[in-house]
Amino acid sequence: MLEQYYRINKAFGVSIEIGSGGDLKMHACGLSVEKEQLTFDQKITDLESIEELKKHFSVKLVALNLTGKGVLQKQTELIQTIDQPSFNTIFPNANIDDFYVQNFRSGTRSFISIVRKNEANKWLQALRENGYVPLFLSLGPFPVQNIIPQLNNYDSRLIFDGNTIELDEDGSWLSRSYNEQVNAPFPIKVESEPINEQLVLAYAAAFQLILSDKVEPIVANVSELQRIWNEVTSGKRLRVYSALILATFFVLLLINLEVFSRLVKSNNQLTAQVSQTVQSSVDLQSVNEKVKKKEALLDLLGWDGGMNKTVLVDQIASFMPEEITLDEISVNPVDIARSRVQKILSFNNRQIGVHGFAQNIIPVNEWIARIKTKPWVKDIQLASYTYNNEKNTGQFVIDIKY
Repeated sequence: MLEQYYRINKAFGVSIEIGSGGDLKMHACGLSVEKEQLTFDQKITDLESIEELKKHFSVKLVALNLTGKGVLQKQTELIQTIDQPSFNTIFPNANIDDFYVQNFRSGTRSFISIVRKNEANKWLQALRENGYVPLFLSLGPFPVQNIIPQLNNYDSRLIFDGNTIELDEDGSWLSRSYNEQVNAPFPIKVESEPINEQLVLAYAAAFQLILSDKVEPIVANVSELQRIWNEVTSGKRLRVYSALILATFFVLLLINLEVFSRLVKSNNQLTAQVSQTVQSSVDLQSVNEKVKKKEALLDLLGWDGGMNKTVLVDQIASFMPEEITLDEISVNPVDIARSRVQKILSFNNRQIGVHGFAQNIIPVNEWIARIKTKPWVKDIQLASYTYNNEKNTGQFVIDIKY
C-alpha cells in the first residue's frame, strides 16, 4: 500500500547511440506517475549534447541507455551469473573488472552486453556535472522487454529505429539485429499514446526506473549506481515512514486530547454532582437536626400528635364498673425518675395514668378488659394494687399507652 509513496514518481530516460564515426544520436523521454497513472511529460528527439537536457528537464533522476560504438553484445546459451571464467568464454582475454556487464536472460538464452567502464563513466559524469542523478545504466535495446506488452505490435518481430527483435510464441527473444536503414513499418504507440520510434529506448529506460518495484530492471551491474539507488529509495522510505510516524503520533495526540477533554468534562460534572450531593447532605442533616430539636421540644412539652384526650378520658370513664371509685386520671403524667436525672421536667408521653379504689381486684381487671377493646389502646397494665388501711379499701394504678 505504501509503495506508491516511496517509489520514484518522476524521472526521465536518455538514450545515446554512438555512431562508428563518433557522431551521436541522443533522445530523451520524461515520465511521471500519479495515482497509478503513468504520464508522458516530455518527448525530446535529436538532442545535440548533455547540456541541452537542462532546457527541457528539471527533474534530477535519470536512466541512461547506451548503444552503438563501444557497446559489445553477444548471444549465448542461458547463463545465470557472469563471473570471470564465464566472461572469458564469451570475451576471451578480457578482464571483467574493466567492463560494466549486463546479462539479459530470455527463455533459454542470455544476451550479454558490455561497455568499458571509462567510456560509460564519461557519460555518467557528464550527467552529474549538469546536475542530474543517474540511477540506471542499460545497454542495447534489451530494456524494451519491459514495455513490449504496451506496444501496438502484434507480430513475432518487433522493429524500431534500426533494431529488429525476433520473438518466439512465448515472447522470449530469439535474436536481435541492427541496421540503421530499417525503420518501423507503422507508427508506434504506447497503449494509445503515439511515440516516435527514436524514443522507444529512452521511454523503456525511464519506464523501468519509475516502475522498478513492479518490473525487473534490465541494467548493467554498476555498483556506484546501485549504491545511489539504495540511498534514494531508502531516503524516500525513511521520509514516508517518518511522515507516517508523525501522522500516527498526531492522530494519537488528537485522540488523547479528545479523551482528556471528555474526562475533564466528566470530572467537572462529577465534581458538580458531588458538590450538590454534599450540599444536599448538609442541608438534609441540618433539616434533620432542626426536626430533632423540634421533636425534642414537642416531647418536652408533652405534644402527642394532637389527639383529643378528653374523648379518651370519657371513653375510659364510660367503661368504669360501679364497684370502682375513681380518684385521678392524669394524661402524659410527669416522669419523676427521669426528671430527677435530667434535672428538667419530663413527661411520660402518650400515656394515661388512672388512680382509684376498689374493695377487690376483680372489677379492676374487668375495667382493664373493657378499656383494652378500644383500637387506640396500644398497651394497658395494672401498675399496682395495694390495700389502703386508712380507707379500708384497695388502691390501684393503671397505666395506659395510646
